[in-house]
Amino acid sequence: MQTRTLGRSGLEVSALGLGCMGLSFALGPAVERQQAITLIRAAVERGVTFFDTAQVYGPFTNEDVVGEALAPFREQVVIATKFGFDFDADGKPTGALDSQPASIRRTTDDSLRRLRVETIDLLYQHRVDPQVPIEEVAGTVRELIAEGKVRHFGLSEAGGRTIRRAHAVQPVTALQSEYSLWWREPEEEILPVLEELGIGFVPFSPLGRGFLTGKIDESTTFDSNDFRNTVPRFSPENRKANQAVVDLLARLAGEKQATPAQVALAWLLAQKPWIVPIPGTTKLHRLEENLRGASVELTPDDLQEIESAAAHITVQGARYSENSQKMVDR
Repeated sequence: MQTRTLGRSGLEVSALGLGCMGLSFALGPAVERQQAITLIRAAVERGVTFFDTAQVYGPFTNEDVVGEALAPFREQVVIATKFGFDFDADGKPTGALDSQPASIRRTTDDSLRRLRVETIDLLYQHRVDPQVPIEEVAGTVRELIAEGKVRHFGLSEAGGRTIRRAHAVQPVTALQSEYSLWWREPEEEILPVLEELGIGFVPFSPLGRGFLTGKIDESTTFDSNDFRNTVPRFSPENRKANQAVVDLLARLAGEKQATPAQVALAWLLAQKPWIVPIPGTTKLHRLEENLRGASVELTPDDLQEIESAAAHITVQGARYSENSQKMVDR
């Protein structure tokens, strides 16, 4: 597996990471614990060194699974987690945000325990909290770095102004936001800001929450616990309309003896050398398929072909429900 450095931070990771959310949360029933641990360790064996989790995934269970899975490989891997959601006394998410300094400190200590580490490699604010100035958030993480509890600071779904304000207090190593061939908004403002400031970019949902694999169509049904049931972009009529994006990938995949998923990941990797996508999966054969995407080479002509074809495709449907969209900082 090739490696990349996230911006100018010096944090070197595998060119593709593993998003671990779906093993415990949001995409149907949680994977059986030992099965999840086996998959994560299989990723390590195949050269993946970058693993992404969060407090709210489960909640909490995903951090615990990731911690157990990676404990034997601690010196070989980079673990990223996230704070910023509010939980009630029983540990259930309230649906609100909470980036108060005291909460960041308390929940970071909890994450350290669940992850079985002394230092969190990359700690993201999961969503920008409008009730807490980003300078206070960055300052708190700066203190945690000084105390040895955290190595690098990240933001998720933050807009350009917020990124600049945070970076002025504590250098931001990486921004995590959605980016793929069917969600290209970051190209307008975010990528130029990241390039200017030397910040790496970690796209989540690089396969369009599974749609860009070509394995989902208008007739696909999702488990009752799958959050895609609430996403407008995944309504049957929008899936039918958005099939044009998959058809574009499939056409080029045929020429490259690859799969649509591999071409989608190769396209992302070709955009900037400091981009590190984190596709998730619950299946070993999909993990292996995704990782081979790092070896697919797209020529300038290939990229131009994709660009020209994509210019004639208008993706239908919002990428979030109305409530989730309110938590995106722009």
